[in-house]
Amino acid sequence: MTAHHEMILILDFGSQYTQLIARRVREAKVYCEIVPFNADLGQYADKNVRGYILSGGPSSVKDPDAPKLEASFYQTDRPILGICYGMQLIAEIFGGDLVRSENREYGRAYFNVLIEQGLLSGIPHRSPVWMSHGDSIVKLPEGFEIIGSSDSLEAAAIADTGRNLYGLQFHPEVHHTPEGKNILNTFLFDICRLKGDWTTESFIESTVDRVKSQVGKKSVVLGISGGVDSTVTALLLSKAIGKNLHAVFVNNGLLRKNEFEDVVDMLSKLDINLHPVDASDLFLERLSGVSDPEKKRKIIGATFIDVFEQQAEKIGGVQFLAQGTLYPDVIESVSFKGPSVTIKSHHNVGGLKERMSLQLIEPLRELFKDEVRELGRKLGLPDTFIGRHPFPGPGLAVRILGDVTKERCDLLREVDAIYIEELHKNGIYDDIWQAFAVLLPVSAVGVMGDERTYENVVALRAVTSVDGMTADWARIGSDILAHISNRIIRNVRGVNRVTYDISSKPPATIEWE
Repeated sequence: MTAHHEMILILDFGSQYTQLIARRVREAKVYCEIVPFNADLGQYADKNVRGYILSGGPSSVKDPDAPKLEASFYQTDRPILGICYGMQLIAEIFGGDLVRSENREYGRAYFNVLIEQGLLSGIPHRSPVWMSHGDSIVKLPEGFEIIGSSDSLEAAAIADTGRNLYGLQFHPEVHHTPEGKNILNTFLFDICRLKGDWTTESFIESTVDRVKSQVGKKSVVLGISGGVDSTVTALLLSKAIGKNLHAVFVNNGLLRKNEFEDVVDMLSKLDINLHPVDASDLFLERLSGVSDPEKKRKIIGATFIDVFEQQAEKIGGVQFLAQGTLYPDVIESVSFKGPSVTIKSHHNVGGLKERMSLQLIEPLRELFKDEVRELGRKLGLPDTFIGRHPFPGPGLAVRILGDVTKERCDLLREVDAIYIEELHKNGIYDDIWQAFAVLLPVSAVGVMGDERTYENVVALRAVTSVDGMTADWARIGSDILAHISNRIIRNVRGVNRVTYDISSKPPATIEWE
């Protein structure tokens, strides 16, 4: 992000909704970043930070080890909005009194506007909101006033307009708070005085300028997979440095059926400076006997870097490595000594070697998936390409639970090909965010031709989503699933049982590993 862009900084205290806050801010065409509550904010001193949002979190401010901000943080002229736990922090630091509720308030409540101006301008006198809290404010800090209440909570929204401090006990970022978007927009535009100038066009312009400045006449190696993320990265970098971009497409032995040949053909048509490499034997050798998913990701990430560095040496003069890392990859891979934990390391983020001879360039690191797709459209990619389902960098390795072998990869490739083909045939592929098959580390008894079998079990996964941060399982018709199951069992030797995953994210992740 270039320094001239105005931005909001979201301080994360471990809420499951923090990413939704960022989504709502981005939808308003305002750039924002999520940082751990205990991050060094000095790194943003030269950024155009125009306001702060403090997220919710699972802790109680009454806990002795509750995450807190230094008192000096609040000595700013920038507006601060505290949500749920964030509001309680503001109340406590300025001298308010809070008590633990006997019963945690969770779910739908009704919010009553008491002061119809400032943060709550234009909000209906009474509307539904989503609550999720255990502490309540019983005495306001000096200088604050209650601007909204609920049927069970006197201080559901507070404000000190003189110091530009605001708090909401409910979650404005969730769908269950229909007026939440309007409240957030009031904070962004009326209180923080933002212009909302973060657009796809401005992102392209600033990114091209930044890459030109960073790279100059030097060469860049890009790990490209044929997916939307890496292909959009390639087009963006090509716009900045032309043929000094060298896109390396690696066959790691973990691709889908015919993927290597199909992607080479597709990328060649986009006039990308492509270097196809077959390193399947190397990847499978290093993965031999490894079943732990985190170890798989680390090995795959490190091996990718090894291959890219070897190719860079062949090309000569390469000083940079580019990746199609997205913001959800970064969020899910970052852990800090606070309420949040690492969900899983992404090979783009967690799999990088500590010592790497190439400098890293990640031009999409600030974007969510839907923003990347919009960027692809602006760069001229056809909708048929942009609509391709995401495919993880570690490939089939994180869809094969247990040991990864060529034989197990070949089996899963056949299952997955049938599954995806049937989704296309039934006209529902584009309605699904991501669909894939998973090979489970168990066998099951079956009967085929009056004979007992003891063969592999596969799971089918399909989800609907907007940005990949949350997802719901796709409601595929039972007749379609039955046909897919029959085709797989009849045509893929070694499989006698097919299951369908009906887990949402959260609590599950989209991928199984």
